[in-house]
Amino acid sequence: QVQLVESGGGLVHRGGSLRLSCAASGLSVDLYALGWFRQAPGGEREGVSCIRDRAATTFYADSVKGRFTISRDSANNTVYLQMNSLTPDDTAVYYCGGPCWARSTTRSIVHATQGYWGQGTQVTVSE
Repeated sequence: QVQLVESGGGLVHRGGSLRLSCAASGLSVDLYALGWFRQAPGGEREGVSCIRDRAATTFYADSVKGRFTISRDSANNTVYLQMNSLTPDDTAVYYCGGPCWARSTTRSIVHATQGYWGQGTQVTVSE
């Protein structure tokens, strides 16, 4: 049985940093494309970042490029999202999920119709 458990969310001020963790069981983060998605109040869920393939190829939404970094740790079977220079626009519930990829045309990050999701972790950025 696959489980994805997120942690690390919280409340920070503008310009602050957080590191989210997604602990996986029932699959190997080295072999499964996992990513981070977020949903702001009243908004749709959007792809933030994805890490896939044995080469750990990474993809980012334009809105977070240069500020967020996705990584994975095979020893802990965990995927991380380091978030720096946070702004109130980053406020959302962040979900770990997969499989993910980036569309070849728009480069937007998407999640398969059938796959796995974590329960989400709240990130709130104040002024």
